[in-house]
Amino acid sequence: MTLRSSRRSALALTGIALGGALALAVPMAASAHVHAHADGAAAGATSRVEFSFSHGCDGSPTTALIVDVPEGVDNATPVVDGAWTISREIGDDGLATQITYTAVTPVEDGLAASIELDALFGSETGGTEIAFPVTQTCETGETAWVEVAEDGEDPEQLESPAPTVAVAAASDAPADEHGEHTDAADSASAASDDSAPVATWLAGGALVVSVAALAAALIRRRRA
Repeated sequence: MTLRSSRRSALALTGIALGGALALAVPMAASAHVHAHADGAAAGATSRVEFSFSHGCDGSPTTALIVDVPEGVDNATPVVDGAWTISREIGDDGLATQITYTAVTPVEDGLAASIELDALFGSETGGTEIAFPVTQTCETGETAWVEVAEDGEDPEQLESPAPTVAVAAASDAPADEHGEHTDAADSASAASDDSAPVATWLAGGALVVSVAALAAALIRRRRA
């Protein structure tokens, strides 16, 4: 193999490695959000909403999550959790307008954690998505997850998207054997979210193996 061929091969390997890094970075960046999940959210009904995250603020541990109660939610009741202390700002109507969950122990970057509240969705919210503005405060810095996608805009392209909950019309939400509403789409979405990191790392592993095999082949060729 000539020196020029060796250099071309090295450049090709570098390009493959950089491409793989970018391919992994895109889905990983998309997962670095605060996510909301609610089973069977329906207009005129109360549903438990879970807000989950697994990152800090540029690596700094999370100290609190502050949830603003949006329009379309007639009442929000925080769920007690021993990992968090809870405080509320109450409006003139006696209902919570903002709920602050303060971590008893700061949550390190890379660890998964969640908070919950029971939300009563207004009767007019059926067929819409309700965005919950959330501010994540950390030992150093904070991130305001408050951006809402415009019509036709991909929420994943937003830098700091607000977590959202899809609310079904009361008549559209199927009932289970106990008469409670369930949402198969939410369950499928949750399963997809859970499997996405696994698929990403499997793809990354396959890419690394491919690059290593190509490098080994080039080395053998040079020795020959």
